[in-house]
Amino acid sequence: MHAYALRHTDPESAQDVVSDVFLVAWRRMDQLPAEPLAWLLVVARNTLANSRRSATRRGQLERRLAAAAGHGTTATAQPAEELAVDRASMLAALAELTDAEREAILLIAWDGLTAADAARVAGCSRNAFDARLHRARDRLERLSRHRHSGDAIPSLRLTREARA
Repeated sequence: MHAYALRHTDPESAQDVVSDVFLVAWRRMDQLPAEPLAWLLVVARNTLANSRRSATRRGQLERRLAAAAGHGTTATAQPAEELAVDRASMLAALAELTDAEREAILLIAWDGLTAADAARVAGCSRNAFDARLHRARDRLERLSRHRHSGDAIPSLRLTREARA
């Protein structure tokens, strides 16, 4: 859960997201499925979206207040998407994927979800997720081959079983 939150926000906010997710899980214990990971990740995605909307509204309010006070605009906060991308070429290749492609790879390879669960977390149909995952695998393979002169990164050779 923490790794998922870290991929989408800064470390301090990630801890808050994880806390909020488990608070929701505690309150809705009777609604948890037998395999709760996908459910928890959807809650995390929604919590992150709510947090972003709040930050946007807060920023707009600060700018309006600063303008009304005659102080111009305030500095905008740096996006919290640039986290641990300092590892070898695998992370560099992942960084070159689109957000949707990267998320598809990470939900399957790192979070261990099935394609059906990952589709629910990503907020799309199973068919759309399968297509997204296929494109992401192909692109990641090409990028890693380019970086390693023909040698793909073994740890990211995702089996087709994950699509089942």
